[in-house]
This record gives sequence, C-alpha cells and structure tokens, in this order.
Amino acid sequence: MKGQCGILPRRRDPRWNVVIRSGDGQNLVTEDVTVVEGDVATISCRVKNSDDSVIQLLNPNRQTIYFRDFRPLKDSRFQLVNFSNSELRVSLTNVSISDEGRYFCQLYTDPPQEIYTTITVLVPPRNLVIDIEKETAVEGEEIELNCTAMASRPATTIRWFKGNKELTGKSEVERWSDMYTVTSQLLLRVGREDDGVPVICLVDHPAVKDLQTQRYLEVMYKPQVRVSQNYPLQGLTREGEPLELTCTAFGKPQPTDMRWLRVDDEMPQHVVVSGSNLLISNLNKTDNGTYRCEASNAVGKSHADYMLFVYDPPTTIPPPTTTTTTTTTIPTTITDSRAGEEGAIRSVDHAVVGGVVAVVVFAMLCLLIILGRYFARHKGTYFTHEAKGADDAADADTAIINAEGGQNNSEEKKEYFI
Repeated sequence: MKGQCGILPRRRDPRWNVVIRSGDGQNLVTEDVTVVEGDVATISCRVKNSDDSVIQLLNPNRQTIYFRDFRPLKDSRFQLVNFSNSELRVSLTNVSISDEGRYFCQLYTDPPQEIYTTITVLVPPRNLVIDIEKETAVEGEEIELNCTAMASRPATTIRWFKGNKELTGKSEVERWSDMYTVTSQLLLRVGREDDGVPVICLVDHPAVKDLQTQRYLEVMYKPQVRVSQNYPLQGLTREGEPLELTCTAFGKPQPTDMRWLRVDDEMPQHVVVSGSNLLISNLNKTDNGTYRCEASNAVGKSHADYMLFVYDPPTTIPPPTTTTTTTTTIPTTITDSRAGEEGAIRSVDHAVVGGVVAVVVFAMLCLLIILGRYFARHKGTYFTHEAKGADDAADADTAIINAEGGQNNSEEKKEYFI
C-alpha cells in the first residue's frame, strides 16, 4: 500500500476484501458497507489465526479512529462495538456524504498487514412532485405531466401508473455535485373514463421503498344520453294505448339543458313534455316517427333517438254461433322492435288454438242438425197392406169383403206391433 514500506505483495479474494500474507499464516477480513444517509454504518476488522497482534482502524484521511480499544480521534459518532484479539468492530452514527470513502484495517505484525473497506452512502430523493399541465382537461385532449425526484444518490428511476396500468415516460437526469435530479415526462390523452383516476409517480431507488406521489385526473366530457320506455313495459305500442318515455343524461359538468323534439316533423299537439318525460296518452298512427332527446353542457351536445311505430289494436275472436257458415279469423302478430320474439310466438299460438276450437264446435253443431232431420223424416204414419183392393168399395163392409184373399187370408193380413 501507499505510504507503507516493507509490505510484501498481496492476493485479493474476489468474495471479500481480504489480504492474505504469504508465510505467516495470518490474514485480515472485512466487508464493504452501504448505508443510507443518516443511518448507522458498522465497520468490522477481523483477524484469522490471531497471535494477539495489535489492530487499529483509520479513516480515509489515514487518521487513527481506534487503536485497540482506545479512540484517539475526537469524533463521538464513532463508538466501539466489540474489541478482542480477533476483531475490532466500530459503529458510525448519522452517516453523511462526507463520511463516504475507504477505511483501513491494520494489523501490527512483522511485516504489518493492511486492508480497506469502502463505505457507500445512499441519498433518497428529497422531494417527489407531480406537475400537471392542466388541472381540468377536456375529453380527447393530450395533457403533459412531469414528475421530479430531487437530490438523490445514485440517480433514481421513475415509473408511471394510471390506476393499475403502467405507462411509459421519458426521463432526463441532471447532476449537481454528487447529487442527481431526475425529471420524467408523461404525455397522456384523456377520455371520460379517466375522470377521477389517479396518475401515480413511483420511485425505484435502493435507499427507499414505496416512495410515490399521485394526482387525480379531472376530465370534462359532453353528455351521454339514453331514452327508456316506461310504459308499456313490454310488447307493442298499439293504437289507443298510452306511451311514456324518460330521458336520462350524464356528463361533466352535469347537463342543465334537456329538450324533446320530433325529427323531420312537428311535435303532435297532444304530446305532453314534462322535464325529462314525454307522454302520449292516446296513440294513433299519426304519431309515427322518430322522437329525439337532446342534452348539452359546457363541453358539447349529445342526443338519443326513439323510433315510434303504432300498431293496430289487438283483434278479438268472435264467439261461435249455430249458423251454417262460420268464419274463423286468425290474427297475424307483427313483432315490433320493442316486443320480444317470445311474446309474438305466444300470440300466434293462442290464435291458432282458438280457431281450432271454433271449427270443432261448428262441426258438432252441423252433425246434430243432420241427425235431427234424419230421425224426423222416419217418424210418421205406418201403412199396411190390410186395405189393399178396398179403394173402390161402396162402403166399409164391401171393402173388407173385397180385400185380397177375402176372409180366407184374413189371418195372414194381420200384423203385430210390439
């Protein structure tokens, strides 16, 4: 080493700051120390195969800090932690940048041995600040954010997050003496979904953990409009029935101007508009058309449309009659965009069932009529052959005598009814 005479060449072990002397079997062992500014650094000079030789510790200016267990240096921040024939351990409190450098361990042997340990002082960023170009941005704008980490050692790494998503910024490093100031710039195009979302500036530095700061985005956007049908809740809008619509709008700032209009035509006189509600108490086909709700704020204007188509009133199936001709009407169901397919299929099924029942009833009535007429035709006077040949007789006695076969066949002419 410099300033020392008679010291033989040394070999350095890459794992330790170790000086191994050849021939005498003794050696010194120490480790480098990394400490955060303001914390405590501990320096240890250890001897392997000790023979009770004197150990001392020197500062970077080669001033003796400790000689055995005695402290010649008048700096109370150095305190003896342990002293023995095989170790000298000293602590240094409230470490500052000026304490950084090489500290020497010496062993008074013949010839003397020496090794050094390096103290590295880390300085966390003094301040972490986010500057934003605009406190309030409009949807679609690109804004600039800058995050600055001042006076750190070594230079810090800055990372950006929007919510849980990491973003990429552009960093610049400035050096002032032994300190570094890092500024990272982030360009961000904002939308309405970014309103109220935190933008986080996070620092990666060996001297500090979880150091971050954040700013919440404030984004203004034009209204988002929606029209909902309150009545009828489901099914078709039919002639003669009422219709009620409600318009809702959300924006930042909250919309203050909201109005209803009819696209490409005048609003019917019987339509009642009350704030965000539109009411038609008695629909008719002249009400067909597109009804629009418009809402506006300081950012802009938006709208939502409702297409109205008025259908015929529902058809009623007439009750079955006893007339010879029966007409069964099966209504045709028209599915509107506001009626579900399930409702249309159910209407068709009911109409078909009603038609089939009417046809069956009519067929039964016709069968009853035919059977009645048949029985009526065969119910009347029953003619026999007893009077055959008596049509030309002058009186009743002669008719009996002239009857075919006379008295001899009178028994054969008899008929019996049971």
